[in-house]
This record gives sequence, C-alpha cells and structure tokens, in this order.
Amino acid sequence: MFPAATYADRRQSLRQHLDGGLVLLMGNAESPMNYADNVYPFRQDSSFLYFVGLDHPDLAAVLDLDSGEDTVFGDELTIDHIVWMGDQPTLVDRAARIGISRTRPRADLAGSIAATVASGRPVHVLPPYRHDNRAEIAAMLGAGFEPSLALIKAVVALRSIKSDEEIAELELAVDLSVDMHIAAMKMARPGVTEAQIAAEVERVAVAADRRPSFPVIATVNGEILHNHYHGNTLKSGDLFLLDAGGESPLHYAGDLSSTVPVDPRFTDRQRTIYDLSLQAHEMALATVAPGTPNRDVHFAAARVIVEGMKGLGVMKGDTDEALAAGAHAMFFPCGVGHMLGLDVHDMEDLGEVWVGYDGEPKSTQFGLKSLRLARRLQPGFVLTIEPGIYFIPQLMDLWRSQKHNAEFFDFDELDRWRDFGGIRNEEDVLVTADGMRVLGKPKPKTVADLEAVRG
Repeated sequence: MFPAATYADRRQSLRQHLDGGLVLLMGNAESPMNYADNVYPFRQDSSFLYFVGLDHPDLAAVLDLDSGEDTVFGDELTIDHIVWMGDQPTLVDRAARIGISRTRPRADLAGSIAATVASGRPVHVLPPYRHDNRAEIAAMLGAGFEPSLALIKAVVALRSIKSDEEIAELELAVDLSVDMHIAAMKMARPGVTEAQIAAEVERVAVAADRRPSFPVIATVNGEILHNHYHGNTLKSGDLFLLDAGGESPLHYAGDLSSTVPVDPRFTDRQRTIYDLSLQAHEMALATVAPGTPNRDVHFAAARVIVEGMKGLGVMKGDTDEALAAGAHAMFFPCGVGHMLGLDVHDMEDLGEVWVGYDGEPKSTQFGLKSLRLARRLQPGFVLTIEPGIYFIPQLMDLWRSQKHNAEFFDFDELDRWRDFGGIRNEEDVLVTADGMRVLGKPKPKTVADLEAVRG
C-alpha cells in the first residue's frame, strides 16, 4: 500500500468537497463460486482502496465530516481463521497503516449509521454495484436510498487526477501488459488455439504475482468488440486480436490491444487496413492535449478512417457530412478510449455522465453513444487510445437493407471486406501540462515491429 499520509491526504481532500454528515465507504465481501468457502479471487472496491487502502474483505469505513474522525468497521480474526490462513495482522494494526486509529466491530456499523440517520445528519454513499452491498445499505438507509451526487462528483474529481505515486503504479501495470502482449504475438501461429494463447497471457500475469485487469480477449474474430470466447483454432490467413492488461501490485490497471497476422507476415490486404488503423491511432495520440475535448480526439481518428475508406472506394461523399451523420460508425462503432486507473474503465460504477462527460448529456447517435470519455482533458488524466477498424457483416447487412447513410457507401465494394475481421491498437497515455506521454515500455505496433517480433 501507499504510505499512511497518502490515504489521510485523500480523505482530507474528500472532506473539502462535502459540507457535513458521514461518508460511508463499503468494502467488498468475498464472492462464492458455488459454496461459501470456494470463492472467486477477491477484488476490493476501488474507491475503498483509494481512500482506505485496505485490501481485505468484509470491511467498511465511515468518515465523519463534522468531527474529522475516521473509523474502520471489521472483525478481528479468530483462531479458526488463523488455522486456515496463517497469522495475520490485527485490524487495529492494519488501520494504523492507513492513518486510522479507530476500529469497531463490523456488527456495530448498522447501529452507527442508524444513529446518524436519527440525528438528521446526511449519510453519503456511492452507487453500489454488488447486490450484497446494495442490500446492506438499503437495510441501513431504507430501500429508496439515493447515492450522494455530491460524493460522486467529489470522488470523480479526486480520482481523475493521478498522482506521481499512482502514475508509477500505472507504469508497472502497462509494463506487465506489454509482456503479456509480446507473449501472445510470439505464440500466434496456425494450429494454436485461442484458449492456449489466453492461458499464456494469464500465466505471464500470474507468474509476476499479479493478475489480469479484466477477462482476456484473445480472438480471430476481432470484429466482435468484447469477445471472450476462446474456442477457435488459428489458421493461415487469420488476423489475431488480443485485448488484455495486467494489474500493478496495488491494483492499478493496464489495458492494451494488439493485432497480428497468424502467418509470419501481413498480406497486402491485411497491411492496407492495419496501416490505416495505425494512422488513425497515431492521429488520436497527436490530438491528445490538456484542454482538448476527448470527443475531438475521437473524431480525429474517425476522420482518418473515413478518408482511408474513401481511398479504397468503400466510402464516398463529403467527409464532414459523413462524420456528422455517424457514417464512420460502420467501421468504428465504439469510442476512442476511456479513463484508466484503479478500474480498467475507471470509475464506471459512478456513472459515465460524471466521469466521462462532466455532467453534460451523451449523444444517442449509434457509435458516438459508445464514447465513454468526451470531456476536456486535464493534466493528470490517464486514458486509453484505441481506435479500430471493424468489418461487422450483420451491421453491413442492416445498413444496406435500411439504406442507412447510403449516400456515403458503395455497398458492393464494402461487401468485398465482409469477412476481413477487425483490427485495433491500444495504448495508455498520461495527459501532461504540454501534451501527453505514452505510459510503459514500448509495445510493438508498426508492421515492421510486429513482423520482427513474430520472427
């Protein structure tokens, strides 16, 4: 964990955003796979980690905004726990490491919150995403409880700007992620299965005493954006797409994507689309700067894709009109990237409208509505840059049947690409005072780099 002063400073900064009452931060419990003692790997709530730093189940923290007193609610381990888990620090010792001197039994939490509610003081809570936490909060605050918008905005404001300590953790996460991707690049060959590559990618993370930051996407069907099926065998002529990242020791996330040919070299057809996608990626990187809306970064990449498709005879007409109509979403139906931090989609549980839009309404247009981050970028933001080009047969057929944006397409020419698949590159960047910096060690991404790694 970080030094105690880091967590104390974060809690003090949170107080400065709120007027009074209590902040209730719920940690996560373990989640059984099929019976109580057989559990999924534990993952602490990210906001709890940010302000409290204790990476253990069955904890809650209460920050009294009026008295300045912080309390961790949890239970000391008994000999029955120690027999199975070994000797562990006491809760008092753990709390001291994050600058909190007051602990109480977990069973006291409900009474403490009830007393606060009875006194008329507000209790600020974040939106719960786990059923057990939601049920416990509802039992304390009433079934109709509402998350605190003031707390949501405060947490977003604080967690959005990454400190030097956090950036160092993110660098570690990205470095591990690069190792995971290079392992996959070297392994992708005809006859190898997606499952074998996914297993090797996870092995790299586990061998480093870490874990993947999200379920691995390892697929020859790159046009399926979030494809977690690993049942295919790679064959000559395929493209293989990996979207995977590793966590740092303190659970900060890396998130990278790569696309490689299954054969040792790209075909001319593959290289054409790959180079176009890489041009869109590099244009997006060049557009990242403080004060620039990430929506502009998105459209900078989309413009390159439209111009490239016009060069191939697949699209036609005025580029600005095509972009305004959302015609680029035929190939680029997702956003250019998202916030990155303790979550791979950082703070998505707090609401995209606050994290990515600063309270402004989102577009409802197909494609643009999937842009998770549109707000003006600020120094200290960490985000992903991941434009892609996807040929989705079902989308092609639907738009053709509906004549949707038909003035911008030669559908017969487009149909020649229906079995191509999908390509994306993804890197993680820090917005700096004068531009941006790509985090971590370099990931092979040019055709020459990728073919050299493939050998």
